[in-house]
Amino acid sequence: MRPALVLASASPRRLALLAQIGLTPDRIDAPDLDETPAPRELPRPYAERLACAKAEIVATRTSDPALILGADTVVALGRRILPKATDRATAERCLRLLSGRRHTVITAVAVRPSAAWPDGRCGLRVVETAVAFSRLTDAQITALLDGGDWEGKAGGYALQGQAAACIRFVSGSPSAVIGLPLFETAQLLRGQKGAWLP
Repeated sequence: MRPALVLASASPRRLALLAQIGLTPDRIDAPDLDETPAPRELPRPYAERLACAKAEIVATRTSDPALILGADTVVALGRRILPKATDRATAERCLRLLSGRRHTVITAVAVRPSAAWPDGRCGLRVVETAVAFSRLTDAQITALLDGGDWEGKAGGYALQGQAAACIRFVSGSPSAVIGLPLFETAQLLRGQKGAWLP
């Protein structure tokens, strides 16, 4: 019997993405983690650090044989990390910054076995995807804000939501932009004993 698969995230988007490839975690355990970037921390190391920390926190409190899956998604404008939009004003600032510009979405996914599963292997994958918005009018920004897709989203938008009508191109992994790079996640899981995927 394979160990449990634990998703170290409360994100409904990550849960839906796993379901897309036929996976349902045995349980969800979202860690309580300070996600404030360190001073001068760059976007990629920041995403890696948070993904690994989420998996590590949950692994240390998991007593049964399990593989813990942690992930973090960062929207970066150059070296600048854009925040998760927790209010309308933050979402509007992000959308105005992204308007007419190309940016990078970096998603790191980490797996870590619990201490009760010594055969499990740690792993980390990082996926960078280029995304470009068209130049947004005030009316488009208002419509995006009114739609509410921005709530809790890095950079103040959701690729799978209303913002898709304003995105000129995506170069890379769309699923990584939404929150979990499915190909890389599948690779990490296939590399484990008692594989979850064929």
